[in-house]
Amino acid sequence: MGAALAHRGPDDSGCFFESATGLGMAFRRLSIIDLSPEGHQPMTSASGRFVIIFNGEVYNFEEIRTELPGGRWRGHSDTEVILEAIERWGLEPALKRFVGMFAFALWDRQEKQLHLVRDRLGIKPLYYGQVGSNFVFASELKAIRRFPGFQARINRDVLALYMRFSYVPAPHCIYDGIRQLPPGHILSLRGPEGSPEVRAYWSAVEVARQGLHERIEASDQDVVQELEDKLAAAIRLRMIADVPLGAFLSGGIDSSTVVALMQKQSSRPVKTFSIGFYEDSHNEAVHARKIAAHLGTDHTELYVTPEEARSVIPLLPAMYDEPFADSSQIPTYVVSRLARGQVTVSLSGDGGDELFGGYTRYSRLEAIWNFVNRMPGPAARAAAGLIHMLSPRSIDWLFAILPRTPQELQPSPGRRLYRLADYLQLRNPISIYLNALSQWTDPEAVVLGSHEPATVAGFMAEQGWLTSVQELAMLTDAANYLPYDILAKVDRASMAVSLEARVPILDHRVVEFAWRLPLRFKIRNGKQKWILRQVLYRYVPPELVERPKMGFSVPIDRWLRGPLREWAEERLSPDRLRRDGFFAVEPIRKKWREHLSGHLNWDYALWTVLVFQDWLDAQPAAAGVLAQANPVAQKSGPV
Repeated sequence: MGAALAHRGPDDSGCFFESATGLGMAFRRLSIIDLSPEGHQPMTSASGRFVIIFNGEVYNFEEIRTELPGGRWRGHSDTEVILEAIERWGLEPALKRFVGMFAFALWDRQEKQLHLVRDRLGIKPLYYGQVGSNFVFASELKAIRRFPGFQARINRDVLALYMRFSYVPAPHCIYDGIRQLPPGHILSLRGPEGSPEVRAYWSAVEVARQGLHERIEASDQDVVQELEDKLAAAIRLRMIADVPLGAFLSGGIDSSTVVALMQKQSSRPVKTFSIGFYEDSHNEAVHARKIAAHLGTDHTELYVTPEEARSVIPLLPAMYDEPFADSSQIPTYVVSRLARGQVTVSLSGDGGDELFGGYTRYSRLEAIWNFVNRMPGPAARAAAGLIHMLSPRSIDWLFAILPRTPQELQPSPGRRLYRLADYLQLRNPISIYLNALSQWTDPEAVVLGSHEPATVAGFMAEQGWLTSVQELAMLTDAANYLPYDILAKVDRASMAVSLEARVPILDHRVVEFAWRLPLRFKIRNGKQKWILRQVLYRYVPPELVERPKMGFSVPIDRWLRGPLREWAEERLSPDRLRRDGFFAVEPIRKKWREHLSGHLNWDYALWTVLVFQDWLDAQPAAAGVLAQANPVAQKSGPV
């Protein structure tokens, strides 16, 4: 199991086994802090009571060390500080003092109790479950697949969730019997056949609720300064490393702010990395280059051909373990690979959109809801019917006589009106937002024999105390889309090349501060991330960053009509779909025909199917590796 995670820790490995209880732990180390043997894991506390395997970093370990006088220190690692803090204060009080990203397993020899812990925001992954009479856990599913007797049975209900969102949200997992530990949670277990107790020690919902009652009322200048101070402190902590360090730089608001504050606190040029595409519509490298030049960083960029980008697709099943269909996974892996050529740690700007209102869908949700709410139901249905009487291409032709700015060209007026027609038939903001987030709006009709669990819709329904639909959408994304899509994407892509990605904007103290901000500090005069822009403008002229949001993506829509058409047709063929037995054929074929015709763009919906089909193809290969080492698994079959 440990060998399966060698990419997450190529520098060292270790195992612990306690025959009296049958507990075994394996660890792979990526050495970042204290490169000496004193940082080796599994690590036992000085008293001998606790044993830990720990993935991630606790950045404020030096500060915590000063609060633990008399500690019997053997080295300088944060792992040793974690053990001593837990021994001195107890698990939950210690966790509340930790600033960092982590997933760890802690064995309490005295109480004969195992604790699994995941960081507040879900930056680091942690899976667990039952295999026969054994309790198993790991950072990635590929390790669990190596456990003797594991049967990779696909959960169709979870597959329906994946088809809606393009990712698998916690606590679910694509395999029966396995679950994800949610962010900010502790799992405690006294025996392999006992019932795990799962409890929260930190909650984004409670942080938002508390922030609503503790709103900051201060001048713009004071609030901007406070945010800058908090971000600078978070970045300073994440620049602590005993190995080369750099940053991803896309040229957007978030990564530019992180790099600007890094450079301010660095005595030498910060190493920054960006990739470019030859398709102008998806290329941000030119903007990143200008910002790097202005800030004086040591900048490296790599232009990637479509062929090079597409060569990553066969790597995705092994990289993500579960079906995962955010197509920006491709450039994320490429830029991680580029950075790993020079550094071992890279800071990232992820989290700014969810905390500071960066997605245009937040403002659009409010506008659409206000419009729909004023229109009587019969009139809304009639208007939707009229729109559907015309094809999107016909609507585009009608709008062709009107001047449009470049950012209005995607999506086309026809596609936007068709989406509006869908919204007109929905009568509450939860349904509208769920529709906006969905790749397939009725996944149960696509996944045979499935019953979709209530996840995001149920979450939103529980937040009735939030009166702002924009803040409701932001909280929904922070608790769902951020950990299970954005952070999962970055973790798997970076760790696939043994690169540690750190996300300073998601320091929990910045998160808590952000939820105390009135909405006007996030969205003002049509500008998303208003307060974050004000911080950045202190270091970078507005003209270098003021442009339409592009996103970190690849042109999947055009690839599917062009160089990937044959590849996609094989995976979407009626015979293949029927043989696999997971999907209804006609809904998928209909979208494929419409996409090829150019009348509609179904790249996201089709990508979820294609990624799953590739992942499914990889399952027998994974089971074959397992079968060679373990005859028990050979009997179970791959699916």
